[in-house]
Amino acid sequence: MESPGDAGDLPSAVPPGLRHDVQYVADGVGSLLHRRYSVVVDGADRGPEVVMAELSRDPNCAVPDAAVFQRSSGRDGPLCVGDEFLIRMPAPWDGPVRVIDVTPLSFRFATLDDHLEAGQIEFRCGTRPDGALTFEIESWARPGDALAHILYNRLPLAKEIQLTVWARTCSAVAEIVGGTVRGGVSVVTRVVDGPTLDALPAGV
Repeated sequence: MESPGDAGDLPSAVPPGLRHDVQYVADGVGSLLHRRYSVVVDGADRGPEVVMAELSRDPNCAVPDAAVFQRSSGRDGPLCVGDEFLIRMPAPWDGPVRVIDVTPLSFRFATLDDHLEAGQIEFRCGTRPDGALTFEIESWARPGDALAHILYNRLPLAKEIQLTVWARTCSAVAEIVGGTVRGGVSVVTRVVDGPTLDALPAGV
């Protein structure tokens, strides 16, 4: 489902100390896609902190084989702010990212120079008031250059690869924690254009 977006669909700014070589939303071409992929699981066998700790130690435990995280900078072990990865996806998708935020319930990456996209992506887990576990992936992605813009908007290849990979990741997390999925994977897309993108604040 797609709907028009606004300034509320922009990501937060990249922290100043982590901005070197970042490919910001402002560096991109064309529309910004703000997407949220989510799944709700009843009766999960572990809590959100445990889920995120497992993903932090090894993002590949849930991400399908079509997207492989290879650490290029930083120590082995749980994700730390400043770590860098190359995410290998079906050509021409490979792209470098940097960890810009880590909490017990989430971690976030920003794209770096030469990534097909310009933007950020966050993985997070939580608990609903009714006790169900939630897992979400939220992305703010704009084509990184003119070629990527063609792949996104004239040939829907890149956009569909992204949708498939992250929706499958939500399904994989649901399988890992057991329980029963409530209503399948939800994907919501908001499209930001125009003046909002012409006046982006620093670091976005």
